[in-house]
Amino acid sequence: MEVKVLSAKFDIEGANKLEIAKEHGAYATLDKLFAMEPAAVTEVVKASGLRGRGGAGFPTGLKWTFLPKGLDKPVYLAVNSDESEPATFKDRYILVRDPHMLIEGIIICCYAINSHDAYIYIRGEYTSQVKVLQAAIDEAYAAGYLGEKVAGHDFRIDVTVHRGAGAYICGEETALLESIEGKKGQPRSKPPFPAIEGLYGCPTIINNVQSIASLPFILANGADAYKAFGTEKSPGTHLFGISGLVQKPGMYELPLGLPVLEVIDKVAGGVREGRKLKGIIPGGSSTPVLTPEEAQDATLDYESLAAHKTMFGSGGIVVLDDTVDMVKLAENLVHFYYHESCGQCTPCREGLGWMLKILEQLIAGKGKVADIDLLLELCDNIEMKTVCVLSAACTMSLRSYLIKFRSEFEAYAAKNASAEPVM
Repeated sequence: MEVKVLSAKFDIEGANKLEIAKEHGAYATLDKLFAMEPAAVTEVVKASGLRGRGGAGFPTGLKWTFLPKGLDKPVYLAVNSDESEPATFKDRYILVRDPHMLIEGIIICCYAINSHDAYIYIRGEYTSQVKVLQAAIDEAYAAGYLGEKVAGHDFRIDVTVHRGAGAYICGEETALLESIEGKKGQPRSKPPFPAIEGLYGCPTIINNVQSIASLPFILANGADAYKAFGTEKSPGTHLFGISGLVQKPGMYELPLGLPVLEVIDKVAGGVREGRKLKGIIPGGSSTPVLTPEEAQDATLDYESLAAHKTMFGSGGIVVLDDTVDMVKLAENLVHFYYHESCGQCTPCREGLGWMLKILEQLIAGKGKVADIDLLLELCDNIEMKTVCVLSAACTMSLRSYLIKFRSEFEAYAAKNASAEPVM
């Protein structure tokens, strides 16, 4: 099941160093790249079907075409390495084990979109990862792969690493831009979209680490080679971080489209001995949970998971067994999103706090069944009524817990049937 596209050098000792990376093909695409027209590079990426690996799944090459033509402004590339979604840890593997693949991808993207300045926005907690990444960037400058003449060609690219300060909200693309500009990290209203008016008021492309790191393989081997993996609408491979109550948690590169349950059983070794599968969170904390029955015919691709009323998300799969208390899991989820709200929008700032209070009351044995319906009503009143989707990330998941595991919430409410709803 496992494949080696992005992870080809992950197990090679010292592959984060330029000398070792070059021995295994790093920067081999650059002569081919600069022999092509920028528009032709974009067409190859479009033809590959590569979709954004940050969670939204928007076609990468198509996104690049949204840049306006003929503007007398610089174009920026922002690489999103904030990676703060709970249960998501794929990008850190690229940063530490093959950072030169990311740098090569940045060169490819910058050439295609005519950008000379790239920013890598990295999660503030990634202290060891940023050291490895910066060392690789320094090596690339010293070897002439970055700077005034990239690989000897008349094209300048400068790469700057910008460290965040520990705010989940800065994973949202416009909050990320605000943070780079030195402002409070909170989302902007859209439109205008970043491709039109982004960093410093200039056209900006924002791509995830894994999206950019996929480019060297695509350029080296062609669009058809990439499409040989995955499905027609969800081509390629993905780094899946499988965590939770399984025998073999870890990072696995798999082609898209594999059956969810087969991946849990054959790749991750299944749930712990003597336990039963209770639920699967398919793509990080913001994706609605699947029951084992729902997952029977679900596959790991954008279309199948959407058809099952959840999302592919970031590929962070969390496996739950029958020991998991879904009410406490829900409380933990809401606590996270409430804590990470930037406070800009009232439904998010106040609504998530209200939901957290209700859940805390339920767990303390001071709630009632009416509180469950109140939580569902709050989900409806909060979702998609804010500048960004942070609150929706919380409410979509919470709603799935409330509906699919309602009996567990009712069991807590039954401990104090006479209590009044929390207002």
